[in-house]
Amino acid sequence: MNFLRKRSRAVAAVLGAAMVTTLGLAASPASAKVSDGWIRGYGKFSDDWDDEGELSRTSWRSSNATCLWQRILWAEGAYATNYDGKIFEEGHIDGDFGWRTLYSTIDLQKKLGETADGIVGEKTFSRVNKHMYKIGGSTDSERTLYLRYEGKKHTFDLRRNTEGKYVFPDRKGDSRQAGYKYHSCG
Repeated sequence: MNFLRKRSRAVAAVLGAAMVTTLGLAASPASAKVSDGWIRGYGKFSDDWDDEGELSRTSWRSSNATCLWQRILWAEGAYATNYDGKIFEEGHIDGDFGWRTLYSTIDLQKKLGETADGIVGEKTFSRVNKHMYKIGGSTDSERTLYLRYEGKKHTFDLRRNTEGKYVFPDRKGDSRQAGYKYHSCG
């Protein structure tokens, strides 16, 4: 009888520890993914964009996430070399991954030393993430973080709001949240 009682306690302890571990993992912040619907980050910002979804002519073509990418193309001074050879201008920021965005993306990927396929994936997002630096606020949870993106031609300010969502200026200077599942910039 004493053996069964000790064994029951041991099993209960193991199950209890497993439940605490499971609950602890469930309570940790989720990583930013397309299924979440937002370009989002937590804690340090230097790796916020390392796990983002793909933007292309077939993936999230018309979205505020694409609009943020176009703001980066503008800041970097990317050229639509195989389209019309013109620089990506602020007036081109419309949230639609059209031909100008495709060829400007290829140009920027070449300049970054990335595979120039016109698809903005984790590697491309990760490379441009390195061009941001903190100008104010806090990296603490539920606090706003103010950042500056410094491209080769232009800079722009953006922020990570209290929900971890990135907010940036569209071509008119209006604040937009970088979401995959909707398109309100232009």
